[in-house]
Amino acid sequence: MDTPAATQAGHPRRWAILGVLVISLLVVVLDNTVLNVALRTIADPVHGLGATQSQLEWAINSYTLVFAGLLFTAGILADRLGRRITLITGLALFGIASLTSAYADSAGQLIAARALMGLGAAAVMPATLSIIANVFDPRERGRAIGVWAGAVGLGVAIGPIVGGLLLEHFWWGSVFLINVPIVVAGIVLGLVIVPESKDPRPGRIDLPGVVLSIVGLSLLTYGVIKGGEDGFGDTLSWSTLAASVLVLGAFIAWERRVAFPSLDVRLFKNKEFSASTGMIGLVFFAAMGAMFFGAFYLQLVRGYGPLASGTLFVPFAIGQLVFAPRSAAMVKRYGPKAVSFAGLMLVATGLAAWLFIGETTPIWIVGAAFFVMGVGMANVMPSATETIMAALPREKAGVGSAVSNTIRQLGGALGVAALGAVLSAVYRNQLGSVTDGLPAAAADAARESISGAYGVASQAGAAAPALLADANDAFLTAMHYASIGSVFVALLGAAVALIWLPGKRPAAPAPTTAESLAEEQGVELVEA
Repeated sequence: MDTPAATQAGHPRRWAILGVLVISLLVVVLDNTVLNVALRTIADPVHGLGATQSQLEWAINSYTLVFAGLLFTAGILADRLGRRITLITGLALFGIASLTSAYADSAGQLIAARALMGLGAAAVMPATLSIIANVFDPRERGRAIGVWAGAVGLGVAIGPIVGGLLLEHFWWGSVFLINVPIVVAGIVLGLVIVPESKDPRPGRIDLPGVVLSIVGLSLLTYGVIKGGEDGFGDTLSWSTLAASVLVLGAFIAWERRVAFPSLDVRLFKNKEFSASTGMIGLVFFAAMGAMFFGAFYLQLVRGYGPLASGTLFVPFAIGQLVFAPRSAAMVKRYGPKAVSFAGLMLVATGLAAWLFIGETTPIWIVGAAFFVMGVGMANVMPSATETIMAALPREKAGVGSAVSNTIRQLGGALGVAALGAVLSAVYRNQLGSVTDGLPAAAADAARESISGAYGVASQAGAAAPALLADANDAFLTAMHYASIGSVFVALLGAAVALIWLPGKRPAAPAPTTAESLAEEQGVELVEA
């Protein structure tokens, strides 16, 4: 049980423990932002794996879907087996998968390794938050979670730059290999510094629910990707989407009747909870999809190298780093409705700028669009999270956090899939007859994606300038259509905030001791 010192003032090593948790979280966030600037290199048939756009989407989504599908199960395992051992195991899996990704010989191997990385990340994320709740007194816990959240912004900020530097000097696998020493440091420090903690009243693992959620979400994303490749009238596309609806329906039905669900769907009867989680999913759908096509625009249409294009993503992170710490005060002053609506309108404004970005647009406009998006996101997430926590009793705070993280990951995954599908379909429709004189294999590669067109152009001789001009025009048209979709989704999120989120609410008294928090959450602290 908690010692008197831990009860009254938190664990004596709590700030050192937080440092270990930040390292653990940083490696998970860093990996995804590093991957964004490596997409073009991985797509290169000579210097990379020759991955198609669909395979690149799966390299992102395999990680996200496994992470989201197993987040609840990982939380239950952490409660039953111990949060430190779950954290260490997650880091070890993440490190092994990073090593495998770095030396993958094919896009299929990379996708599989990324799925394993998602499994490791699913163990790391809930364990870090649970450990913070255990070792910090409630009076300091807000500051600790602020530092924890700041690690996300730091990862977003430095990821593209680190990725760019690595790709300027080393092969594409270095963006994954960099994770290994960070993971080793996290494991060693975790074993030395972090105490073990368990929930004395854990629930059972919902294996059928986990399987149904993973299968349903995988079918949904695959159906969207196939729709982008072959048209949504294609039998494989619509039948897969129909199967996903049936499986996810079975998941919901199962979760409603099982005693220990991986996702308690009854929580969504609370309109504030539903609106907040829906808003998080919509904003990440729009933003992550836009960042996906933005990476191709910068590196192919504009010809920027990995480092330069990575630097142009930094304004997005700066917007979050600067404004996120101030958003909590804004929510307290104006309420979640006003702050969330304003944030989503800023996100929509930043996304709308992409409708006017062309091949010769001044590059500072691209950076400004990313910055406005970042400022908007900084005002959406805290207000949505505050509403989720306020809508639930305190003993369900962990559930609220898990739902928020899962919806965020799924929104981003489906945004990349859906907007990527729009990008592919419009690109192929817009590509002119310039490919008609090419060999069949080369013409198919050029029609597959703009990355394929650039690969073909490098060997097309005199036909290269016409092919590149046509591919750039087709991609820009496709990007503008995808931008319309992202703006619509962001505006839909703003409407959700305006209609269903609460206005300014009176401040609730905070708990005064860690003992009351431990009692509410069923926490038991065990020193290792």
